[in-house]
Amino acid sequence: MYELIKWNNELETKIEEIDSQHKKLIQIINKLYTAMLEKKAKNILKDIIGELIDYTKYHFSTEENYMEKYNYPGYLNHKSQHGFFVRKVNEFQEKFKSGSATLSIEILNFLKDWLVNHIKVVDKELGKFLIEKGVKDL
Repeated sequence: MYELIKWNNELETKIEEIDSQHKKLIQIINKLYTAMLEKKAKNILKDIIGELIDYTKYHFSTEENYMEKYNYPGYLNHKSQHGFFVRKVNEFQEKFKSGSATLSIEILNFLKDWLVNHIKVVDKELGKFLIEKGVKDL
């Protein structure tokens, strides 16, 4: 498999559940990247995009549950960033299904840049906060 994103220590939040979900998101984006490079059929790309959307929603709900449970002060901003990402990926999925958009390196770079920047800044802050609250790997 080709790697558009490579997991490294800079992406660790030190919360195992969140880190393992981030690794899965990276794996799905890399799977999408590989399928694009290998010129896989549209239905395969459509399935991977669907998997990305479903897993992203699952992952974001995990983080948002932590934020609610521990009264994270940055909750609304963090949740709004999640909402932005979900809207953008849903828009792309609709355009892709209708044939008005194709999977491109620009779209993959958006996925990569958004996820990596979000993890390195916003999710790492959340991780520090949760550790200060005594959250251990669950």
